[in-house]
Amino acid sequence: MKIVGVGCGPGMLTEAAARVIGAADEVHGSARALVLAADAIRPGCPVHEIEDYRGLRSLGPDAVVLSTGDPMLSGLGYLPGEVVPGISSLQCALARLHLAWMGVIVLTAHGRDHAAACATAASEVARGRSVFLIADPAFPVAALAAALRPVAPGSRIAVCESLGYPEECILIGTVDAPPEPSSSLFVVVAGRF
Repeated sequence: MKIVGVGCGPGMLTEAAARVIGAADEVHGSARALVLAADAIRPGCPVHEIEDYRGLRSLGPDAVVLSTGDPMLSGLGYLPGEVVPGISSLQCALARLHLAWMGVIVLTAHGRDHAAACATAASEVARGRSVFLIADPAFPVAALAAALRPVAPGSRIAVCESLGYPEECILIGTVDAPPEPSSSLFVVVAGRF
């Protein structure tokens, strides 16, 4: 099996990923991943929308499994098989913000305890690091700002929405005036950048 990152948005598919997808005997992916990779899938190739993620481990060696963004960034890289990296929301967000990767800590709050993620982020920013946080639609940016305010009062918060899509939007605020996401597809960067 091959696990292929399709990028975080349209046009973010690498040439290597497109080659693997184009040579696939069968392709599996989420609805969003299948749309992002549609141009690379050869006509007649069987395409399957993933409904049971637990069943992916039983796919054969010729299967290609699509992962949005990069499989190793909160993606499907845990599956057995070769991993073909993709352009992640991390890469895209840091490039848009002109923020070097050095000193950036990656956290996820997607489907996890938001309060714990906010506390961890605040601790890292207080230590002088920036935080890239994978959010879910319910992530409370205002709660992150509240956690940062006492330990890192000069910090900024960026909400990066729909990265790579035509409606992409980067909103930058402070711990006193945090940006509010208007999309359900966003990541957050916090720190002294």
